[in-house]
Amino acid sequence: MITQTSLPWRLTRLGVGLILFGIGVALFVIGDLGLAPWDIFHQGLAEQTWLTFGTAMILVGVVLLILLVALREPLGIGTLANVLVIGLVVDATIDIGGSPTNSIVRVLCTLLGPIVVALGSGFYIGARLGPGPRDGLMTALDRRGIAIWKARTLVEGAALACGLVMGGTIGWGTVWFLVSIGPAVQFFLHRLDTQTNQESS
Repeated sequence: MITQTSLPWRLTRLGVGLILFGIGVALFVIGDLGLAPWDIFHQGLAEQTWLTFGTAMILVGVVLLILLVALREPLGIGTLANVLVIGLVVDATIDIGGSPTNSIVRVLCTLLGPIVVALGSGFYIGARLGPGPRDGLMTALDRRGIAIWKARTLVEGAALACGLVMGGTIGWGTVWFLVSIGPAVQFFLHRLDTQTNQESS
């Protein structure tokens, strides 16, 4: 019998969540009205070093994984899947969506991007099979008593500040992502966390 806490159901939620997460990231990129805070950090790091944008993303992910191990944050198959799946989904969605010139379409993509990312986060983190490198910082802070929305906003804000110092560029979409992602993640995670739902049933 498949229940909310059974492995097949959790793996399904993990897959759905990562796909939605990737689509949300891609929508934000397609909107092209400002990079997300972490991407500004990656951009700034690339501009200050010999790294490309992509290699900066990989290096930051590796460093964050080491930090999460030091913080004893529980990792799992979801952590590895996060690294492998999201990038592929982002690329596929951008290929399909292209580069729209219609301003209304771009604004809608930008507004919907962080909401879809948050929905995907609720599914995949709520499956409790391990967070991704960057989401792991949020869950690590949450385990130490900081509310999810505050933790996510703090992490995104720190990434944004570091990126700006290193020469990254900002747009109004960046601000929208920063202020919306934390509350949206908390909203969806509270409703999609398998452990929370199990304890309340």
